[in-house]
Amino acid sequence: MNRMSELLERDGVRGHLHHPEGDGVAGLVLTHGAGSDCDTKLLRALTDGFVERGVLVLRFDLPFRQRRASGPPHPSKAAEDRDGIAAAVAVMRELVTAPVWAGGHSYGGRQASMFASERPGLVDALLLLSYPLHPPAKPEKLRTEHLPGLRTPSVVVHGSKDPFASTDEMRSAVELIPAPTTLVELEGARHDLAPDRFPVVERAVTAMLDLL
Repeated sequence: MNRMSELLERDGVRGHLHHPEGDGVAGLVLTHGAGSDCDTKLLRALTDGFVERGVLVLRFDLPFRQRRASGPPHPSKAAEDRDGIAAAVAVMRELVTAPVWAGGHSYGGRQASMFASERPGLVDALLLLSYPLHPPAKPEKLRTEHLPGLRTPSVVVHGSKDPFASTDEMRSAVELIPAPTTLVELEGARHDLAPDRFPVVERAVTAMLDLL
């Protein structure tokens, strides 16, 4: 399988573009959580899985990570990270005529869902990996305000032992989303989803391709 990749840095977007063989069936922009960058084991594994199934993947760093190599994002700058997702989607739109998806792990997925809620129609589907429904041990601080306005079909991948949400909490949150939403539960997985231990790649890729 040809897995040609190239560095991409343009229009404020910095990442790695991975090409499938032939014409892509979709384009996916995929980003990271608050404590990492686009080079994580999870994002690399997912990229390989999607490319094998004919998806063009842009694995990219959010603006806060472009500004500094470590440290968490600042809440006051979250809108800039959503602008970074919008820029990545715009780049992908130039590269494919197929549907364009946005995905992210934890913070990256939350910002992708907020972006899709704020700017409906700019992305065709979402892949939300370990959505951080609330801070660990603080279930009262739910991050669900924008979900009732989300009109984008979504796949939510959740580990049953994720401290950021119980499975029941995640099911309740998914019910707030009016768009078609698939919840993929990985029994025993934690927040990192550990792709070498759980079938996160196979199940996430299959669920997203089912949206085509």
